Amino acid sequence: MITLLPAHRDDVELVSPLKLLDLPNGAAWDGRIAFLDRDGVLIIGSEDYVNTVDDVILLPDSAKSVGSLRRAGYRVCIVTNQSPIGRHHWDRSNLSRIHQHMCRLMHEQDEDALLDLILHSPYAPWEGAWARKPHPGMLEAGRQILDAASRDSSLEGLELKFGDDWTERPDESDSVMVGDRGVDMSAAARYGVRGLLCDSDTGLADVIDSILGGSA
Repeated sequence: MITLLPAHRDDVELVSPLKLLDLPNGAAWDGRIAFLDRDGVLIIGSEDYVNTVDDVILLPDSAKSVGSLRRAGYRVCIVTNQSPIGRHHWDRSNLSRIHQHMCRLMHEQDEDALLDLILHSPYAPWEGAWARKPHPGMLEAGRQILDAASRDSSLEGLELKFGDDWTERPDESDSVMVGDRGVDMSAAARYGVRGLLCDSDTGLADVIDSILGGSA
């Protein structure tokens, strides 16, 4: 059974205000989004989860690759399953600390390696959440939030739509989803965006040329 349990943002409500940072070189955003899984794409993953800030290790050139995406005009949206929350291993505040540390490490390596939006699914697999990959709920939310924030950072009046209720979807032919597992590719296919499967040992750097056409 699938339930429309929503995606989450760290520390704030899903449709809380979001001030987007300027793209490098003053470029205007043309609507392209790079949806990125986290573990095996930006940082080294673990079957026992990334549980503390001490577990955060960037994959080689992942920061440079994120910087290259933003320099090329992409907004970057992280979409990560985080079932340790639903399994009651730890809470959202711990996840926020992990993400803050990851962002600091990335920015130290590349000043343009900034994340426009981080979404996570806190649900355990048996909850059947629409926001948990392989379902596309996080991607649906990411698109609507980034589009709305580009017009009005307050997100005032934003009502997110999901699944069959979202009938006026944008063309995602110039956007991309990068992940290291089949669930990521399934979410991409169900959402309607090009999916690129990367090697979990090399992450985003493994496919950056495929996204940017060798201009990274």
